[in-house]
Amino acid sequence: MGTVSRRVVLGAGVGAVLGAAAACAEPGSVTGSASPSIADAPGTGSAGGTSTGPPPATSPDGSPTSGQGLIGDGSTAYTGPQPHQPVPAPLPAGATPPQFVVLSWDGAGENGAQLFSHFRAVATRVSAAMTFFLSGVYAVPIGRRNLYTPPQHPVGASDIGFFPERYVHSTIEQVGLAWNDGHEIGTHFNGHFCGANGVGKWSPQEWDSEIAQAKSFVTGWRTNTGFTDLPPLPFDYERELIGGRTPCLEGQANLLASSTAAKWRYDTSGTGRQLWPTRFPNGLWNLPMQAIPFPGHDFQVISMDYNMMFNQSKTPKGDPAMRATWQAQAHDAFLAGFQRAYTTNRAPYIIGNHFENWNGGIYMAAVEAAITEMAAHPDVRFVSFRQLVDWLEAQPPPVLRNLQTLDVGAAPKGGWATLLA
Repeated sequence: MGTVSRRVVLGAGVGAVLGAAAACAEPGSVTGSASPSIADAPGTGSAGGTSTGPPPATSPDGSPTSGQGLIGDGSTAYTGPQPHQPVPAPLPAGATPPQFVVLSWDGAGENGAQLFSHFRAVATRVSAAMTFFLSGVYAVPIGRRNLYTPPQHPVGASDIGFFPERYVHSTIEQVGLAWNDGHEIGTHFNGHFCGANGVGKWSPQEWDSEIAQAKSFVTGWRTNTGFTDLPPLPFDYERELIGGRTPCLEGQANLLASSTAAKWRYDTSGTGRQLWPTRFPNGLWNLPMQAIPFPGHDFQVISMDYNMMFNQSKTPKGDPAMRATWQAQAHDAFLAGFQRAYTTNRAPYIIGNHFENWNGGIYMAAVEAAITEMAAHPDVRFVSFRQLVDWLEAQPPPVLRNLQTLDVGAAPKGGWATLLA
């Protein structure tokens, strides 16, 4: 597991935020039919949309056969549009926007704790699409760690380690199942280097190298592992990968200046407020982690499990006697951020978590309970980042400009019918 010492604490740079940068240790561990628009659908994850085409053919041992849309060594295959995707549509004039909630997971991988598979089941239950930011090194067995050449670090180095083969196998399996469920597969890059010798010092060209390696570990897992009992991942990663989140939310400026990331559609490596999204100068959507109310405190916290943990215990193994209190506080914080947006400006609400059992797994329990309560409200849409930017780009520019005028916690004067007439 990773240690808190590798993660850096943010100052109060986002309003009155006090928290810690996003970080992750080793995690717990076909063609879709038309579905309703995001604005009208009751849910956007496993609910809605059905597959009308079979996955790529495989031989009896599970390895791919030829001529079935396979890519490269057969680790991936293009199988057509992703199933279970809503069709984005412009808001009707004067309509109230949906309350989008984006649930995202840094360093997504599957180990003995089976949290990846657990939250896929949770997503099905609440009709959610999620974004899984895969750490590329989780597709590389520890015995082949020298395949990774991290910028400014020795060959084979990684601050989150590498998985044994059985967990690499589980991770690849879960990634394929998640995509077929309708979830997005983004990137958390590779070695998760933070702080004084971390990604904040990487050049745009070094980010290009890091991204190329993250892609190669996903698109070359069959060669790198020798596994023959798994089907190819059912997507072309060059098409699928449209955004990511940097380790510890560091290095964003040079990432955005890299030639590879500049071709993406969004980045979520920064911090910000609960506002309607805008674009970076290079055209990518800026979808930051958000400052939300932190019950019991006069400052806000970043909408992420790690930041709550750091402000509560500063260690993933805090006082067991405090866990019930901390879990309730985390649950109430997740809900407070939701309620502030839902009852006022309806800004998309972004949550970033990890597959981690910090403080006995209380943050996993807190977010699961919170999203279950959010799902009971009308007009709530649990979407991936891809689905969110699809919806944003389907809106007429004047509609977006009007939404972007709304401050945190501010409902439109005169109501939505006036603002979006």
